[in-house]
Parts: sequence; C-alpha cells; structure tokens
Amino acid sequence: MALPFGWGLGIFAAYLIAGKDFGQLPAATVPLGILGSIGFSLLPIARPMTRLKILSAGAILFIAFAWLTA
Repeated sequence: MALPFGWGLGIFAAYLIAGKDFGQLPAATVPLGILGSIGFSLLPIARPMTRLKILSAGAILFIAFAWLTA
C-alpha cells in the first residue's frame, strides 16, 4: 500500500508545485513520496491497523482518481 500511496503523493506534490504542466518534476517528488509513505508504514507512530487503513484508503483514492481522469 505504501507504493501507490507514495506515488500519488509525489504526483500531487508535483501538481501543487508546478501546476498542470509539471514536466519532469515527478522524478524528484515521487521518490520522496514513496520514501515518506514507507517510513510512515514502518514507524510506530500509530497502531499497525491505523497505518494500514490510511495507506489503503490513500492508495484507493489516488488510483480511483487517476482512473476517473484518464
């Protein structure tokens, strides 16, 4: 769940920074989003089920949004 969630966060960050024409910016933001989401999934800042629910919901939302806009 961390990989699609992190990918979505990276693309969203690139969109916020540069707008619709973000070009190669995801090459920098996507790896950071993936690393951040993997760190979130491994760090004990919340219960494991809470982390799984957040990553699952985020991944499903980003995938659904990408599918609906394609």
